[in-house]
Amino acid sequence: MTGHQESTGPDPALSSDSVCRVTEYQTAGVNARLRLFALLQAQGVPASEADDLVAALEAGAVAGAQCEVVELDGMTPASRGPLFEDGWDEGVRTVSEALVDIADRGWSRRGGRSAGAAELAVHIADVRQLERADLVRLEAFVRETVLPATHPHTTARRRVLEALGEAGGLCTARTVNSDGDVMVCTLEAGHYDPDDKPPFKDGQPGDWHKADASIWNDASAACTPHAAI
Repeated sequence: MTGHQESTGPDPALSSDSVCRVTEYQTAGVNARLRLFALLQAQGVPASEADDLVAALEAGAVAGAQCEVVELDGMTPASRGPLFEDGWDEGVRTVSEALVDIADRGWSRRGGRSAGAAELAVHIADVRQLERADLVRLEAFVRETVLPATHPHTTARRRVLEALGEAGGLCTARTVNSDGDVMVCTLEAGHYDPDDKPPFKDGQPGDWHKADASIWNDASAACTPHAAI
C-alpha cells in the first residue's frame, strides 16, 4: 500500500524546544520556497504565476491552521468554570483572526517574490563560493605550513591528517595512559609484527603501538586492539 502517512507529531530529529522547532520550520520553509521558485523558473513558468502559486500554498497552510484553531472554540475544560470558558473562547477568536490577517498579508505581498528569491539564490551561491575558496586556502595553509611543522608518529600530526581527511590509513589502536588520557596509535595500519620484540621489551610479545611518548601492545590492559579505520 502506497501513499503519504500523516504524522501525529513533530519529527523527533527536530529540537524538543518549541521556539527552536519553529525556527527550524521557518528555515526549511525558506529553503523550500527558493527551491520551488527555481524549479518553476526552469519549467518556464512566468514569475507572476509562480508568485501566485507559492502565495496560494502558503496562504492555504495558514488557513488550515486557522481552521484547526477555530475547532478549539467551545472546547474549554468544563471543570475550569464559566470565567475561564469565556477567556478561552475569546483567545480562540483572537488567534483565529490573527491567522486570517497573516494569510491576507502573505497573499497581498505575492508580487515580486519570485524575482526576490532568484536574487537571494544568486547571493547564497556567491557566499558559498567564497566559503569554498576560503576552505581551499585554509587547506593549503594546513598542508604547506602546519603539517610540515609536526613530527612523524605524533598525536599532533595525526590530528592534522584527520583534519585533511587523510588519516584513513592510520592504526586505530588506543589505550588510556596513567593520567587517564586516551592515546591513539600514530603509526600506519598494519604496522606491527606479532614476532617483533623490541630490545627494551625483550621477551614480551610484539604488536607494539606508539603515540608520542606512549608505547603499548594489544595485550595491554584498557586498550583497543589494532584495526584499520
